[in-house]
Amino acid sequence: MTLYVSVELENINMEEQMTLVILAAGMGSRYGGLKQIDPITKTGEFIIDFSVYDAIISGFDKVVFVIKKENLEIFRDTIGKRFENKVKVEYAFQELTDLPAGFSVPEGRVKPWGTAHALLCAKHLINDPFMVINSDDFYGRSAYMLMAEHLSSAKNGDLPCYAMIGYVLKNTLTENGTVSRGICLTDSEGRLLEVTERTGIRAKGDTAVFVEDGVEHETSLDGIASMNCWGFTTDVFEKIERNFIEFLSADHKDKLKCEFYLPFAVCNMLKAGECQVNVYLSKDEWYGVTYKEDKPFVSASIEALKDSRAYPERLAD
Repeated sequence: MTLYVSVELENINMEEQMTLVILAAGMGSRYGGLKQIDPITKTGEFIIDFSVYDAIISGFDKVVFVIKKENLEIFRDTIGKRFENKVKVEYAFQELTDLPAGFSVPEGRVKPWGTAHALLCAKHLINDPFMVINSDDFYGRSAYMLMAEHLSSAKNGDLPCYAMIGYVLKNTLTENGTVSRGICLTDSEGRLLEVTERTGIRAKGDTAVFVEDGVEHETSLDGIASMNCWGFTTDVFEKIERNFIEFLSADHKDKLKCEFYLPFAVCNMLKAGECQVNVYLSKDEWYGVTYKEDKPFVSASIEALKDSRAYPERLAD
């Protein structure tokens, strides 16, 4: 069972300060280039523009972009400056050398350490309950409304209650190739039990298949997929840091490419009994540009939302 919640703006405590953290340090290797600054609409907006727009409407008062330091100038000029007069904007840098004391970068490694590490790199800028998203995913406004309602009442405590926005798996697939998704298992009260990373996922008839050790396995098209949309209180950083040390201490097969993913860190916290995570299923469509061939469909879908007046013709107006 997943939590379905009808959220009205007046139910959200607008006095509660909340931060949106956008993970934007990835280059999008399958897409080819910095897709975060590739316009998706006829009027020149990026997917990330809709994320910030929906977050502001939902009551978030600060945005932290986690980026590569070398991309600061182009990122600020093309994206950050669009919002500086609407919301507080800050930048954190994911750097390979940002490691706990006693650890160093393995010789020859150039790959970033993953999404959980990216979040840790923004720790010094986050003082309030916060939401974490990918920069290149269109989550739909209900994700921000659901998360804002959750975070507006979230408090640090002995057993903190975090949140995840889930999506129906079949609505997150593409006809242009395979994808990787976190497949979620929840209990009868809509709380997360585990997230299992599946790779090579594609639709096949009335089911979906994923690849493990070169073998195809079936999974339900109606399963819940994690799209890296999370809500936390600041106590989570201590837990993630401890998990990161354990990750760095482990004997990985490939020390040059292994990554410390946020869902893995959350699952470790759940197994240790350090938190609970409410899963809210969004009723909006999720859109993402994994491959260049996905862009026309995503563009048309977002233009249709504009035509329905869900968004203004120009978000900057």
